[in-house]
Amino acid sequence: MLTTNLTAAHAEVKAEISRTDSKTALLLAFVGAVLAGAWTVARDLPLTLPALVVGGLGMTLLVAAAGLLLRSVRPNIRGRHGFPLWATLTAEEVTTAVDRDLAADIAGLSRLAVAKFTCLRRAVDLTCVGGALLIAAVVIAAGGAA
Repeated sequence: MLTTNLTAAHAEVKAEISRTDSKTALLLAFVGAVLAGAWTVARDLPLTLPALVVGGLGMTLLVAAAGLLLRSVRPNIRGRHGFPLWATLTAEEVTTAVDRDLAADIAGLSRLAVAKFTCLRRAVDLTCVGGALLIAAVVIAAGGAA
C-alpha cells in the first residue's frame, strides 16, 4: 500500500512538472511574439518621450518575464535524484536507488515543481504588467498623434 501511494505521488509530481513546463513553453512563445510585435510597431511610429518611457518599461518587464521562463526550464544536471544520478550508476544500482529513494525523489521533485511554478507565476505577473504598459504606451502615442 505504501509503495502504491509513493508511486502515485511520484507520478503526480512528475505530471505537475510536465504541466508547468508546457505552460512555460506557451507563455515564452507568447512573450516572444509580443516583444517582436511591439518592436516592429514601435519602430514605425513617431513616439513621444512619455510613450517611449512607458513602452520601454513594458518591454523591460517582458524581457524579465522571458528570463524567468528560461530559468524555469533550465536543466538542472547537478540534481541529486533522477537522470543525472542514474547516469552514474550501473543497472543494479539504479534499481536499488529507485527502490530505496522513492520518497526522497518525490521530495526533490516536489521542490523542483514549486520552484518552476514560482518562476512561472512571477513571469505571468510580469507579462501582465508589461502588456498593460505597452497598451498604455500605445494610448499615449495615439493621444500624442491626435
